[in-house]
Amino acid sequence: MTETPQRNSPDSGSGKTLSKRGGGDPGTRGRTTIADGVVEKIAGMAARDVVGVHAMGSGLSRTFGAVRDRVPGGTKSVTRGVKAEVGESQAALDLEIVVDYGVAISDVARDVRENVVAAVERMTGLEVVEVNIAVSDVKLPDEDDDEDDGDQQRVQ
Repeated sequence: MTETPQRNSPDSGSGKTLSKRGGGDPGTRGRTTIADGVVEKIAGMAARDVVGVHAMGSGLSRTFGAVRDRVPGGTKSVTRGVKAEVGESQAALDLEIVVDYGVAISDVARDVRENVVAAVERMTGLEVVEVNIAVSDVKLPDEDDDEDDGDQQRVQ
């Protein structure tokens, strides 16, 4: 005589088999995609939070951005100077920054990388494989600031 193991389940002895609905944890059903622009916004905000980063983008993109910001209804672009490539589980970022005069560029670049990686990985769950930083300019103390001119009127 062979023994058959008995299961402790709700259908034991009833002759009916119960199947689990949905196939697993509700949090794992379906697929989430994150657009490049979302990652660019997160990275742009995180980079701007670093002390020593004066602005994002090249001189030309900042000039066009300053003009666009002055248009009624226009908003500052947080993605200026940020380019992201997003895959299914990884992201790579290229940032173009302007640093304040007198700061150690290597320290600012390291801090930007750390802040951007932490923010993107925390908010998206993506693995950030690289953050390339190009320093396109240094803001000197006596230079006019194109980005702050929108707050002052030219003629009073």
